[in-house]
Amino acid sequence: MLDISKQNNSDLIDSEEFNKRFLEWTKKHAPLILEIGKISAENKTSWGSILEKNAVEFPNNPAIKFEDNVLTYQEFNDKVNQYANYFISLGLKKGDVVKVLVKNRIELLLLYSANAKIGSISSLINTDLRKKTLVYSLNLTPGKIIVVGEECFDTFNEIKSDINLSDAKQLCFVHDSGEMDLPEGFTDLPKAVLNLPVENPTTTTSITPQDVIAYIYTSGTTGLPKAALLTHARVTLGGYVFGTMIAQFTSDDTIYISLPFFHGTALMTGWPSALVNGSALAIARKFSVSHFWDDVRRYNATCFSYVGEICRYLMNQPPKPDDSDNPVRAVIGNGLRPDIWQDFKKRFDIPYIGEFYGSSEGNGAFANVLNFDCTCGYSTGGYAIVRYDHENDELIKNKRGFSKKVRTGEVGLLLFESTETTKFRGYTDEKATEAKLLRNVFKEGDVWFNTGDLMRDQGCNHAQFVDRLGDTFRWKGHNVSTTEIEEVLNTFDQISMSCVYGVRLPATDGRAGMAAIVSTSSVNDFDFKKLEGLFFANLAPYAIPVFLRFKSGLSTTHTFKFKKIELKEEGINLQKIDDALFVMLPNKSEYTPLTEDIYKKILNHEYNF
Repeated sequence: MLDISKQNNSDLIDSEEFNKRFLEWTKKHAPLILEIGKISAENKTSWGSILEKNAVEFPNNPAIKFEDNVLTYQEFNDKVNQYANYFISLGLKKGDVVKVLVKNRIELLLLYSANAKIGSISSLINTDLRKKTLVYSLNLTPGKIIVVGEECFDTFNEIKSDINLSDAKQLCFVHDSGEMDLPEGFTDLPKAVLNLPVENPTTTTSITPQDVIAYIYTSGTTGLPKAALLTHARVTLGGYVFGTMIAQFTSDDTIYISLPFFHGTALMTGWPSALVNGSALAIARKFSVSHFWDDVRRYNATCFSYVGEICRYLMNQPPKPDDSDNPVRAVIGNGLRPDIWQDFKKRFDIPYIGEFYGSSEGNGAFANVLNFDCTCGYSTGGYAIVRYDHENDELIKNKRGFSKKVRTGEVGLLLFESTETTKFRGYTDEKATEAKLLRNVFKEGDVWFNTGDLMRDQGCNHAQFVDRLGDTFRWKGHNVSTTEIEEVLNTFDQISMSCVYGVRLPATDGRAGMAAIVSTSSVNDFDFKKLEGLFFANLAPYAIPVFLRFKSGLSTTHTFKFKKIELKEEGINLQKIDDALFVMLPNKSEYTPLTEDIYKKILNHEYNF
C-alpha cells in the first residue's frame, strides 16, 4: 500500500530551473497562445475547417501515409468530401451518430473527418471488444449509420441480432483484403462514394469548437463501457499544445502512430498534432515491436505516439548498433515510467519526451511542455492532489469536513475542478457523469472531477503518475474493468465467487490481471480449457486474466465490496501465498501452474508479459 504521508524527494521539479524554462517558453509561444484565444473567441475553428485550410495551403504535402499508399492533403480532403456528401445525401445531419467498427486504415480516417465536416458524431467502437461488451457499446447511443470493416465483420455478425437497429438508416461495409463478398443488407461504402462531388460541403462552416466530434469508450466500474464526449475544441487544442508547442511540427514533419484510433492518445494528441500543422500522419494497423523502427525510418517519422507499454516493449528488445539512428526528435504519449525514462531517451537518442496525463472524459490535463524528465508535466491550475484513505476508500478530511491537499513530494488522489469554464462534460449517461463528481471538497458548493488516479505532487504545478484506484487497472495500454471480467467469471459453473484486480510484475508497465476465485470443485477437477474458451469468446485479449488464484473464500467490507488491498499487495509472491496459482504465459492460450521455477523466471525478467 502507498504511504501518502511519506514524502518522496526524488524527481521533484527545481523551482529555479522551472522559472527559467517557463519564462523562455512563454516568450516563444506567446503569439500562438494569443492565436488560440482568438480561435476560441471567434468560435469557428473545427476539425473540418483546418483540413480544408490545409488542402489549400499544402495541397501536395503528404497527409496520410499507410503501407504503400500516400494521400496528399488535396487528395485526402477530396475523398473526405465524397464520404461527407454521400452521408448528407442519406439525410445525415449535425448531432447524428455514425457507429464505426473499423480498424486502423485510411478508411477510418476518412469516415472520422467526413463526420466532422457534417457535425455528426463518430462513435468509435473498440474493435477488440467481444459479445456482451460489444453489444452494449453498439447499443449505448442511437446510430443513423453503422459502418463495419471487413476485418471486423465476423465479430459484428455474431452479435448482430442483439443490436438495436431501429434507428439505423444504412448499414455500410468497407472491404479490406477483398476476400469477402458484400454481405446481404450492406452498402459497399467506398464504391457508393466514388462518383460523388469532391467540393467541400457547406456544413463545415456551421461547426463550432464546442460541438461533439466523437464518442470514445472508457471502462467503467459497472463493468461496461461509458461513452465519453470529445469536442472539436478538445482535439484541435491538443494538436496545438503537443504538435506545435512540444514537438514544434512544421509541414515537413511526420508523426507515426501504431495505437488504435479508438484510443484517446492517438485521437486527441497524435493525429491532431499533425493536422493543425499541415504535417503528415503515418499509421500502422497495429503495434509491432519487430517492425516499429523499420516503419519509423520508412516513413521518415520525426515523432511517434506512445503509451508506456510501447516504450517498455522497445526497451525489452536486444540493443542494436543502429538504435539511435532514427529521425525521431520528439515523442508524444503517456505512461512512460520513471524507471526506464532516462535509458529510453539515451538508447534511442530522443531529445524531447512529450509525456502527458489526461483521460478521454476528463476536464483537465498535465503536459510536459517544459521537457523535464520523469513527469506528466505542467498544469495551469484548477486541480488538487488530496490526501486519501486507502483502507476505507475515501478522502481524508479535516474537522470541518473538508479535504486536505498533500505536500510536495507526497502522493494523493488527483481532482480537477469543474467550473463554467472547465466543466466536466462527462458521458452520454447522466448518472455515470454524476458518479464521477465530488461536491463540497474544499468549500460549500464546489464541484470536482474525481480522476481515480494517484499522483505525486512534484512542485511547480508538475505531477507524476503513481497508480490507479478503484475497479479499473491499466494493462497493455488499455484500461481494464475488473467488474466486466468478474461478470464473465461468475457465469462459469465451477466458480461461486470471483474477485479481479491488477498486480505488478517486475520490469512491466501497468498491472497484469489476476482473478481470485472460489471454486465449487477441486483444483484437480477444474475445467481450465472451458474457462479459457469462455475468456477468449467474451473478453478482449488484454482483459483476459494473466493469473488465477484459487481461494476458499473472499473477504468483503461492510458494503460488500471485496477487500482487494491485501490481495494486490500479495500479488504473485509465493512466499506469502499458500493458495494454488496458475499463469497464462506470454504467447500461450492456456493456464499452467505457477511453479517456483516459473516464479523465479518472472522475477528475473525472463518472460516479457
